Amino acid sequence: MVDAGAVKEATGEQAGAMGPARPSASRRPGEWIGRYALRALRTAPRQELDYFVLTHFHADHMGDVGTDSPASAKGDYRLTGVADVAELLPIRTLIDRGYPSYDYPAPLNNEAALNYIRFAHAMEKHGSKVERLKVGSAKQVVLQHDAAAYGSVSVRNLAANGEVWTGHGEETKHLFPTIETLKPSQYPPENPCSQAVKLSYGGFSYYIGGDLTCDTLFGSEPWLDVETPVARAAGPVSVAALNHHGYYDSTGPEFVRAMRARIYVLQSWHASHPALATLDRLYSPILYAGDRDVLATGLVQAAELADARLSDKMLSQQGHVVVRVAPGGKTFEVIVLDDSNEEGTIKGRFGPYLS
Repeated sequence: MVDAGAVKEATGEQAGAMGPARPSASRRPGEWIGRYALRALRTAPRQELDYFVLTHFHADHMGDVGTDSPASAKGDYRLTGVADVAELLPIRTLIDRGYPSYDYPAPLNNEAALNYIRFAHAMEKHGSKVERLKVGSAKQVVLQHDAAAYGSVSVRNLAANGEVWTGHGEETKHLFPTIETLKPSQYPPENPCSQAVKLSYGGFSYYIGGDLTCDTLFGSEPWLDVETPVARAAGPVSVAALNHHGYYDSTGPEFVRAMRARIYVLQSWHASHPALATLDRLYSPILYAGDRDVLATGLVQAAELADARLSDKMLSQQGHVVVRVAPGGKTFEVIVLDDSNEEGTIKGRFGPYLS
């Protein structure tokens, strides 16, 4: 599993900017995610997660904390996001960008991040592994069950903390200036520090990179564009999740040009997801020729209206997006499930596509 977030419900003027709770507000987001995972694992020998990868320390990826977040019985932390997931099924290895010191580029100090750190320490105390992502490695996340039957499966660690895989062996390069050369006001923001990984199976490949961005503050800080070198090392891929929810500062032209994905998945929950310019880049035949489709997990009505010139082209705007890869990885199909309930009703089925 990659990320499991929860954000506080918007009120007042911001209420219309966020999508509704799905399936409903009767449970916390992390509980819904855990229950979804359990349904997906119902035919597996064990109902657990071998790995959980947290891309970065933002609440919509790890879980926000509010006065209504219940205390855990397993440690000094509150239940939200990934901590809620761990209540429902074991996580054997937790991988983030900060362990063990959580001090880059500076010590984390917001309550959501501190709550996650307490959760990670409690996980370790109870027997789970907690690790920092090893950029460039294809050996940190490996198959744990019947590996011989899926010999072509691999997970390549692409980036974290501004360190990026070059595409050669396990070689990496550092994009960010050393902290000693920067003032605190110049420290890398959280989003460009995001972890990115690429999962491959035969000819199929899937990319996800948290909230990586390409914005360089009008060229003044070129090293903030982590997205472009990551895409060049990773692409092309069969399926790509959009960085930073398709926000204006991500999914730049070089990302699209390098990824050349057949399917793009937009993990949307706010009126700003995606920017119209982002959709323009995704559909542009100038950046690469060939067919491609975009599916959103929860396009907010305000975004649908603002982006109507291109949002009408989306293959799907609402629902769980399931990518099912055929044995051997030569083809895949995309299935959209109704997310208004837990029945798993199929809303749409697309493909098969050639990996």
